[in-house]
Amino acid sequence: MTKFFYRLNNNNSEVKALKVIPVIDILGGAAVHAVRGERGNYKTLQSVLCSTAEPVDVAKSFESLGFSWLYVADLDAITKDTVNLDVFRRISNETKLDLMVDAGISFVERSEQLIDCGVSKIIIGTETLHSMSFIAEAVKKFGSETVLPSLDLKSGDLLVKSGFDGYWDPLNLLNEYWLLGVTQVIVLDLARVGSGSGLDLDFLSRIIEAVDVDVYVGGGVRDMNDLADLEDLGVSGVLVATALHNGKISLAELRSRGFI
Repeated sequence: MTKFFYRLNNNNSEVKALKVIPVIDILGGAAVHAVRGERGNYKTLQSVLCSTAEPVDVAKSFESLGFSWLYVADLDAITKDTVNLDVFRRISNETKLDLMVDAGISFVERSEQLIDCGVSKIIIGTETLHSMSFIAEAVKKFGSETVLPSLDLKSGDLLVKSGFDGYWDPLNLLNEYWLLGVTQVIVLDLARVGSGSGLDLDFLSRIIEAVDVDVYVGGGVRDMNDLADLEDLGVSGVLVATALHNGKISLAELRSRGFI
């Protein structure tokens, strides 16, 4: 029998077990290996899990291994405003994976395009967010279960658009999100992505304690010990790419711990 681990949130109600969510970064239409947010240096993905860098094939490999959720960062959309809608539509149609997608979302029309392609959660990253009013609009229109804001960090500093009208401090911004009805958030440190540098557990613990939202963490996860530390903190989900693709995190161990 699979063993599940549960945490209690701030109002003492039971929430779901920590889940590992595999990641696909798309650049130039192909899956790439993301390292430290240095997008100009990203290389085509090489993985022990899949023999191709075609995003749909990579997604199918994750599904075949037992994963139920998939995080996709559409770097073409984030950096060049060219959205890979056909990729999302194909993954939705050809797999049973639930998709959470960051495609540089900052207005309703793109959100609707993604939802029409079968995306389950739309990620609104601070890196491309223009105004706090869009967070409020998105939560009202699509619901808090669908809207997943991302605190995009680089070495602990929040990445925001010039002229952004919200707080530039991560903890204050998180509280502002909560007041707007947000119930889940990603904390993503791009400087740690693909680096094997580990986690900033002290910062993450302050995020967890700040407000009563489900927290997903991305960047710096190296092995099962890091996952255990995040579980102990009360993290809801962990975004993992490199440690899965290079085999440092064992799929058998993930299954035995109930993380898949």
